[in-house]
Amino acid sequence: MAIKSDHRHLYLQVIDHMKRDIAAGIYKAKEKLPSEFELAKSLGVSRATLREALRILEEENVIVRRHGVGTFINPEPVFSSGIEQLTSVSDMIRQAGMEPGTIYLSTAAALPSAEDVKRFQFAENEPVVTIERVRTADGEPVVYCIDKVPASHLPEDFLSRQEGSIFSAIEESGEIHVNYAVTFIDPAGYHEDASPILQCEPETALLVLKQLHYDDDDRMVLYSKNYFRADKFSFHVVRKRM
Repeated sequence: MAIKSDHRHLYLQVIDHMKRDIAAGIYKAKEKLPSEFELAKSLGVSRATLREALRILEEENVIVRRHGVGTFINPEPVFSSGIEQLTSVSDMIRQAGMEPGTIYLSTAAALPSAEDVKRFQFAENEPVVTIERVRTADGEPVVYCIDKVPASHLPEDFLSRQEGSIFSAIEESGEIHVNYAVTFIDPAGYHEDASPILQCEPETALLVLKQLHYDDDDRMVLYSKNYFRADKFSFHVVRKRM
């Protein structure tokens, strides 16, 4: 069905039209779209207009373009959450009606890097514990997590543990309470470490969340770098007018 002209730019109309078609099931998740020539003709727009619409839809992760293969509809994210509150990945997975799981890749203590010393503002000889895990939903890998914590913030037997919340371990002594986090979100394409671990196709985008966690005294106690599959997760922020 051709686009009906209104006051907006044509490419914006094409975007809305395609999103409606996807919502209506005309184009299904992982389905290949018609060629640019066929799609432009059916919508009654130029290929230049269509390409601009497809470019924005790709930026929004609605579609994915595979060089030499075609353009495909990305599946809707299964997990969606606001980031105003410190919600665990496990809670997000449970809210979607799926069973969370954890695969521990490694847990090790080592002397801090120069970046660690700068982050945590402690002595260069204080060990840092690095925990690498994969979080799963019904057994499927969905998040690759790298967490760093000063060893002094953790129980003495932490390295021998293979389960449990890092937050709980940090707060176990009762001397530390994780109060808030500062979060940075960056989109990423294929990552040589994270993508294979998450069993992603080369075209699958990732969302990288870097979180700096602070205690009640504004002291940084945990640094997290989490790679989320963008075809599984979406995040939003509620902004209020001041």
